[in-house]
Amino acid sequence: MTPPTDSESTRPAISFDPGFSLSALSREALAVLGREWLLHGHLQDRIGMPLAHSGRSREEMQAIAIDEWMATSPVYSKRVQRALKFEGDNVETILKNLQFDIGSPHQFLDIRCTLIDHAHGEFFLAHCGALMDVEPMGEDYVHGMCHTIEDPTFDATAGATNPRAQVRPVHRPPRVPHDRQPVCHWTITIDESFPAVSPHPNVALVESSLAGQCVVEESAGSVKSTETGGWDDYSGPFDPDFQFEDLSQRALVIILQEVAIQSHLLLRSFCLAVAERADAEAAVGMAAQMAVGLGGVTAERLTRAFQLGGGAEGLAALLQIHPLFWPRTYVHPVIDVVSDDTVRFALLDDSPIIAEGDDFTWLASFSGPSDRALASIARGFDGRAAIRQVSPRPGERWAYELAIDESAEPSEPDLEVSLTKLSTGAHFQFTRRRDVRA
Repeated sequence: MTPPTDSESTRPAISFDPGFSLSALSREALAVLGREWLLHGHLQDRIGMPLAHSGRSREEMQAIAIDEWMATSPVYSKRVQRALKFEGDNVETILKNLQFDIGSPHQFLDIRCTLIDHAHGEFFLAHCGALMDVEPMGEDYVHGMCHTIEDPTFDATAGATNPRAQVRPVHRPPRVPHDRQPVCHWTITIDESFPAVSPHPNVALVESSLAGQCVVEESAGSVKSTETGGWDDYSGPFDPDFQFEDLSQRALVIILQEVAIQSHLLLRSFCLAVAERADAEAAVGMAAQMAVGLGGVTAERLTRAFQLGGGAEGLAALLQIHPLFWPRTYVHPVIDVVSDDTVRFALLDDSPIIAEGDDFTWLASFSGPSDRALASIARGFDGRAAIRQVSPRPGERWAYELAIDESAEPSEPDLEVSLTKLSTGAHFQFTRRRDVRA
């Protein structure tokens, strides 16, 4: 029997609620959302790297990716460890960390891990969606991802836990033979004789941002669980078969917000890397384009993954779970259903995301170039949706109305959406491998 997927008729139902919070969702719904949000963060580079490549050499694009990930993963790795209480300096901590990293979204990068002892472990990929995306581009691009980029970025991620950790390949692509399984195999070793990994210069810039310092909602123990079962943290033994269904409702609420923060941090790091090679204007322009493609594709995926209903109520339900607008301690949206076919969406003036002091965020270009991102999200729910800017109310930075015209023809997707859909991740189907843990 084929295991059920997250997108079949058993998909969880989410209704619009003006006072929505993640803690209102069931553990099952939160687990589905967790997989989708991890993949959302990973897909940033599926559109970001082609934009970075435009007018630049492959080597320069790779250098941007290296700087982007080396400056980000150490920051969010320590955040996740603190959030789920598994801080340490050993291989077990590193392996646990990989299970929450947007660089390795569950199943799309199907990482299988083995803990040998406190200083030794290994992992292999039973499936690598990133490789499936890059292999058709040729061996130079495969080598660039699996050698040039991964060598320094893997060590940077492991080095956040222990600077004397090294990640080394047993084998990796290009694949010989062409269908070799597993696609790659790596060891993790900690040895005091190894040279310490030096933090990337941009780590401090990413960490000191408002996103980097953001304290997620209800992380101090105030989550009121409405469902029992699961782990409240990951302080227990490493589980190589971990799934989001293993966590309690409270832990899921916390870690999903951390996953959303990973996306914000990765964008900041991407913009920093681009700005250093071009200028801030070029970086902000790419961020606006990325928001269009990523926002629209994620909207389509969330619409397939959940039962949201139709019309304005369904569109409003989508907006309340879209990761671009989380966590609520960093982004303060206002979502109102105006009529059966119209939603009003606004951003409050006190949102930290617009107080970073630069435009290296998802929403800094609203209103302006990123208006297309909101339209793309709405059309990801219903191709007949259109937006118009409206007057903000007191305390709001900007506001829009999103209307669904049932008599209209669906719009053609934006170029950035089509570009993002070149990744197999846009249509990847998750498998629910187990029920929620008792």
